[in-house]
Amino acid sequence: MRICSCIVALSVLAPTPAGAQIGSLLKQLGGTSVSALPDAKVTSGLKEALRVGAENAVTSTGRTDGYFANTAIRILMPKNWRTVETALRAAGLGKDVDGFILGMNRAAERAAPEAKSIFGDAILEMTFEDARGILQGTDTAATEYFKRKTTPRLTGAFRPVVEKAMADIGVVRQYDDLMRRVPVVPFAQLPSLDIRTYVVTKALDGLFLILGQEEQKIRKNPAARVTSLLQDVFGRGGAR
Repeated sequence: MRICSCIVALSVLAPTPAGAQIGSLLKQLGGTSVSALPDAKVTSGLKEALRVGAENAVTSTGRTDGYFANTAIRILMPKNWRTVETALRAAGLGKDVDGFILGMNRAAERAAPEAKSIFGDAILEMTFEDARGILQGTDTAATEYFKRKTTPRLTGAFRPVVEKAMADIGVVRQYDDLMRRVPVVPFAQLPSLDIRTYVVTKALDGLFLILGQEEQKIRKNPAARVTSLLQDVFGRGGAR
C-alpha cells in the first residue's frame, strides 16, 4: 500500500503520452512486481518517473498556444471587464482587444515552465501518508495537494516571468492604451484591475485545471491507466 499509493501522484503529473516513458522506467526497476524490491530503489524510480511526468505536464501549457489555443484555460478579459470589452469592440477597437488577450496568454505560456522545478520539490516532499490520503480522497485530491504545496512558490516564480513577458510583448502598453480609450466610449466604466496579478492568477488556474483533468482520467477511465501498477491501484478500490 505504501508504494502503490504513490502512483496516484505519478498519474496526475504524467499526461498519457508520457506513458511509454513511465513504463520504461518501471521496467528498469524490475517490472511491475515491486513488492520484492527495496523501498529505496522503488522510491528512487518513482521519483524519476514523477520528474518525467512533471516535465510533460508543464510542456502542454508552456509552449506557444499552450494557453491561447486551449479554450478551457485561455485567458480572457476579466469578467467585470466584459461590458467594457463589448463597448471597445463596438467602437472599432476589436483588434486592440484581441492583441491584448493574445499577449496575456503568451505571458502565461512563458511562465508555465517555471512550475517544473517547483513541482519537483513538492514530489520530493511528498510522504507516504500524503500519498495514502490522495489515493483515498476525492477525484482531484492530488491536484489539491499540489495546490496547497506549491501555490505560494509558483506565484512568486511566475510573477517576474509574467511581468517581463508582458513588458517584452507589449501587453502593459496595450493595457494602458485601452485604459486611455475607455473614457471616450459612451457609458463605459473602467473597473480597477492589477493586470499583472490577474495574469499570474489565471495562469496558475489553467495549470491546475490541466492537472485536475489528468487526475480524473486516471481515476475514472481504465484506458488512461497506462501501466499495470496503475491498473492494480485503481482496480482495488482506488477509482471513485
